Amino acid sequence: MLHPSITFDKVTLNDNVSLVRVIRAVFDEYQAPKQGTVYSDPAINDLYELFKTPKSVLWVAKVDGEVVGCCGVYPTPNLPKTCAELVKFYLAAETRGKGIGKELMRRSILSAKEFGYNQLYLESIPAFSKAISIYQRLGFFMLDKPMGASGHNACNIWMLKELD
Repeated sequence: MLHPSITFDKVTLNDNVSLVRVIRAVFDEYQAPKQGTVYSDPAINDLYELFKTPKSVLWVAKVDGEVVGCCGVYPTPNLPKTCAELVKFYLAAETRGKGIGKELMRRSILSAKEFGYNQLYLESIPAFSKAISIYQRLGFFMLDKPMGASGHNACNIWMLKELD
């Protein structure tokens, strides 16, 4: 059971600045590429506005009211209409291993199903190998080439999950 001081809600306007800080901290921690990834994507600065898009959601985890992570689904351009992208799965280092990421992922997958998606696609980079192994345990499998048009050209790992 998760600690009662942990909450999960849809992104709000007040979360924007904290989300940028959490996401960029993960990139810094893993010395991940900044260009061609979400790190340098201008949309990162207003995730609240981005996730007003129909059939999208960004779940935000907070501990004692402080943003510690996020994960969501988004209808990335050029994906099949029955497929969404799993996006923005990031957790602050000090909160990993407490079930927060698992709950963010559970909510995102459930949301994708509720929106009527049959598949979830994701893109990643080798620096995030720990996350990639989590994706594989959740039923994501590797693809040979990208789907959709995320604009994140530094991502060279592409995965897909069939939703039940």
